[in-house]
Formats: sequence, structure tokens, C-alpha cells
Amino acid sequence: MAQKTGLSKAEIEADVHDVLNVFMCTGFLQDTHQYFMKASPVRPGDYLEFFAEVNLLGALSACPGGDCGSEHSSDSSACYPLRVEHYRPTNDELTKAGWHSPSINGYDRSHGMG
Repeated sequence: MAQKTGLSKAEIEADVHDVLNVFMCTGFLQDTHQYFMKASPVRPGDYLEFFAEVNLLGALSACPGGDCGSEHSSDSSACYPLRVEHYRPTNDELTKAGWHSPSINGYDRSHGMG
């Protein structure tokens, strides 16, 4: 992202975060030490709600392999639409709810890039 925008790593760092994988069902088996993928338990009507406590850049990506429960990266895997809604509460609503901005944590913000 720093290369694409022409900004330094330090300037762009606030816009970078780890991936949050919410619909793919994956894990690591302790007994066999194997990584696994299985069919997502998500069903029509299921939803997630997030509240961003700081400004953020959000990006949505769907796995090109579809539902990886039967096979990975298959053109025959079923894919379904995903609806995204974005809401912006007013400062008045946030104040009435008792919310306040979180303090900055002690993370050195290097993302291991030293």
C-alpha cells in the first residue's frame, strides 16, 4: 500500500491491519499438525456487525475457491451474494451511549518491517 500511494511505511501504517477472516472455516489440528478447511457454517440470513472505534480502510474479498468444504479452487464450488451495509453514527449518538475513543496501545507499529 505504501508503494501504491507513494507514502512512507510510517505514514501508511495506520491504514494497515491484519486480515479478519470471518466466513471461511479453517484451523490447525493439534494431533496431526495439519491445516484444514471445511464448509462454512454460514446460512442465508446470518450476519455480523462490527463497530470501528478508529478510522479505517475496509476491503472485502471473497475466496476465489468458493465454499472450500468439498474441494479448493474449483469452478464448480457454489458462491453466494454478500450484502454489506455501512452506518455512521453521529457523535451525539455515541456520547449518549457512553462511548469514548480508546487510548493508543503500546504497539510499536512496525508490522515486523523494522
